[in-house]
Amino acid sequence: MIICHCTSISDHDIHAAIDWMRASDPQTIITPGKIYRALGKKADCGGCMSLFLDTMRTNAKVSVPAHLQSLRTAISPESNYEGRPQSHRISQQGT
Repeated sequence: MIICHCTSISDHDIHAAIDWMRASDPQTIITPGKIYRALGKKADCGGCMSLFLDTMRTNAKVSVPAHLQSLRTAISPESNYEGRPQSHRISQQGT
C-alpha cells in the first residue's frame, strides 16, 4: 500500500528501512526522518505523516530500547504550560 504519494513510499519500504536500521544498530531510535533518509527521500507536504507513523508502529522492531524508555519526566498539572512564563500574553482588556 502506498503511504506517501509525494515520494512514492509504500508500507513495504517503511518496514524494510526499519528492519535494515535495527539490524545495523540495535540501539538506534527510529524516527520518520531517519526512514526518509534511509530511503534516499525527503518529506514533502506532510499529509501522510499520521499514516506513516501508524505504519511505523505496526513494526515490532520500532520500539525504543529498554534503557531509554524511562528518560521522559512526568508532567504535573502545575507545569502544563510548556515551560513558558505564566505572563507570556499581554492582556487586551484595556484596549
